[in-house]
Amino acid sequence: MKQFLAVTALGVDRAGLVHEITRIVADCGGSISESRMLALGADFGLVMLIGGNWHALARLETDLARLGETAGLALLLRRTEARPRRADHVPYSVDVVCADQAAIVSGLAGFFASRQIDIGEVATRSYLAAQTGAAMFSAQLLINVPTRIHVSQLREDFMDYCDSLNLDAILEPVKN
Repeated sequence: MKQFLAVTALGVDRAGLVHEITRIVADCGGSISESRMLALGADFGLVMLIGGNWHALARLETDLARLGETAGLALLLRRTEARPRRADHVPYSVDVVCADQAAIVSGLAGFFASRQIDIGEVATRSYLAAQTGAAMFSAQLLINVPTRIHVSQLREDFMDYCDSLNLDAILEPVKN
């Protein structure tokens, strides 16, 4: 039976770190189901879901802890289960771009939470606009909309919300 290990890591960024981590996963017989790895300032951050049998995950826990000590990584390892599929929800993607301002993600999260819409993923970044050099912000969210919610009304309410904050946004179904 396949089991899962959730891994988070944070440490000083350096060349070869992704290879070291992924090589350990492969050597232990694990399989990366999902991952996000990125530079966070001068640091490196990772969130990963690894699948495998009990023996593979036990080896991974030991070998990743050893790497954490030698590489100076703050690690958190947690056994978990596969997320159950919910037939009563439809995945939608949300893309937002705007001038950088405070509390954008909090506001978006509040908008969806007030409607009992689950947020499955959030990715954000700040950058400078190419032509003007203005501070910009973008957010991509994956949300799971309950089938009981009328999407046309949700979209209208969402666009009104975004217009009130001067956010350029798109809400569309995830295409497989």
